[in-house]
Amino acid sequence: MNIARAQCAASSLTPETRGDAFRKKGQVEQAIEAYLEGVAAPPSAALCLKLARCYEQMANYAEACRWALSIVDAGDDFTSWQAGWALFQRNAQKARRPAVRSVKVALLGSYTTTQLCPMLCLAAGKLGIHIDLYESRYGQYQQDILDHKSGLYAFNPNIVVLAVHEGDLHLPEYSQRPEEDVRKEVSRWTGLWQMVTEHSRARIVQHNFALPCEIPTGHLTTRLSGSRYMMTQAVNTRLGEAAANAVSLVDCERLSALIGKQRWCDPRYWNMSKQAVALEALPLLGRHTAAVIAADLGLSRKCLVLDLDNTLWGGVIAEDGLAGIKLGQGPDGEAFVAFQEYLLKLKRKGVILTVCSKNNHADAIQPFEKHPEMRLKLQDIALFLANWESKPDNIRTIAKTLQIGLDALVFVDDNPVEREIVRKFLPEVDVIPLPEDPSYYLRTLSDYLLLETSSLTAEDTERTDQYRARAQIMELEAAAGSIEDFYRSLRMQAIVVPFDASQLPRIAQLIGKTNQFNLTTRRHGMAQLKAFVLDSSYVHLALRLRDRYTDHGLVSVMIARQQGDILDIDTWLMSCRVIGRTVETTMLEQLCRRAAQLGCTSLRGTYIPTQKNAMAADAYAKHGFERVGNHEGFEVWTYDLAAKGLIANTFVKPVDSWELADGAC
Repeated sequence: MNIARAQCAASSLTPETRGDAFRKKGQVEQAIEAYLEGVAAPPSAALCLKLARCYEQMANYAEACRWALSIVDAGDDFTSWQAGWALFQRNAQKARRPAVRSVKVALLGSYTTTQLCPMLCLAAGKLGIHIDLYESRYGQYQQDILDHKSGLYAFNPNIVVLAVHEGDLHLPEYSQRPEEDVRKEVSRWTGLWQMVTEHSRARIVQHNFALPCEIPTGHLTTRLSGSRYMMTQAVNTRLGEAAANAVSLVDCERLSALIGKQRWCDPRYWNMSKQAVALEALPLLGRHTAAVIAADLGLSRKCLVLDLDNTLWGGVIAEDGLAGIKLGQGPDGEAFVAFQEYLLKLKRKGVILTVCSKNNHADAIQPFEKHPEMRLKLQDIALFLANWESKPDNIRTIAKTLQIGLDALVFVDDNPVEREIVRKFLPEVDVIPLPEDPSYYLRTLSDYLLLETSSLTAEDTERTDQYRARAQIMELEAAAGSIEDFYRSLRMQAIVVPFDASQLPRIAQLIGKTNQFNLTTRRHGMAQLKAFVLDSSYVHLALRLRDRYTDHGLVSVMIARQQGDILDIDTWLMSCRVIGRTVETTMLEQLCRRAAQLGCTSLRGTYIPTQKNAMAADAYAKHGFERVGNHEGFEVWTYDLAAKGLIANTFVKPVDSWELADGAC
């Protein structure tokens, strides 16, 4: 009887409690098994820490790191983040955990940033970014920037984060000349940006200014243009205008409103240690700053994979019919409409929308074509897959058809079982855990930070059309009699020109994001690109492609430096949207022409292998280059222009402006 009671009591315990009991007895493997039973999405911070410690105890350092980083998705508890960072630091070196990207970040603060540092590094680690950090001394950001011999410039950062607060603004409590005071303050900050740009190649990420909640003039202050409150708002606005695509901003004013003004800044911490952002708000600030840095590094996700039933509308279209699904009427119906409208806004900033649904195709497309409340239309979807294949198989098809990596995809599905299947079989794909109530779908997606972008270009707004054209091109390729017939049938045209100022944001975006066809993976920022444009020893080419289906926009970049009679290729990359279209040959053709004009007799190129650019390994060989060296895995290739003549591509027609052609968009 006692044994039966004990077994019954044990079975009623939560997985976490059973795990605690096993761990107390030293049975670590059993503890892990029990803890894993209790893991939800997102997991609790306490459970993440327990799993990380158990794996550390078993010397499984990789899993210890993974669970330590998972705390980032488990809420914003400062103490848990601190513990997670300590665990990660202890295990990272032993795990030999490779980072997607390593970056040198200088954190310059107008307040004490010591506690922000681990929050930023942990959040960045979750995104695959290893940060080598330089932290300026308290309040020394201006001195570091203005002194070109400072430790800041000796560190040679890739990114400078200006973690500054409202108290450091040089604004009076009330001004008789608010426009002049705002102008001077904006000029002070933009002058600091200019100094950083002049003395380094770093990208600047600035925290804008969270307005305080203690306002002596109360509600009257919004009617007083000369109040410090209103001038601070104006400074934020003007800095956003001045930043354009050259500087990234973290909107601390929005973040402080999100968490609550009184929670954002705690007077105790300011009085004790000049901590302008409260400890409980630092994880939120760290996550958002890391997301902006990830966007600057080209690590944002680019494609949403959407389920249909109970995700874009309520109910099941095959069972409830067009009139029976919830869309537009009632609380749930309005929630689904709001969610679709938000998806359209994401599409307009360049996020690709695709559909992956277990459904009959004819049923699945009905709401898109016939439902009056449907906001998304078929033309908004780059690729529409509705069949009875498994979700992982269909997601692989989406990635293959659109020629993007699985690590560019985000899966959105109301079904927790389908979400778990994708997590298990496609770990590269991010999975968003939608809540049960569709009213919170929009907010959940808005809280997902890997859709941040560092700029907005014309190509971004047209991206869905370009990717839908890619699917059409794949159908054409399958039907073509030969690859040559296929190339000719596309009627491709290219405009190839030197860089100009209007192109630089898109060029920087391509350089930051492109991995597959990227010969050297050198990540040049805006400051360096501007330097290339001004340096007459550099040749720089940007290619824009058009075919019978669409204008693909600016899709390829090449940067080379003249060294005597050699033109040395520093950077050569191409968007995955046009891989397999002979664009690379056209780029070399134009480079040959430029080399001949400069009197160069040979081209030299370097291939630096990475985990993702194997497809570019033969780019030089197939165009007649000869390998002349292999040093520490870096392959050096040369092309004898004098002996072999110009490289030519007969399938892409170089033009100065688009020519009209049958079937061209």
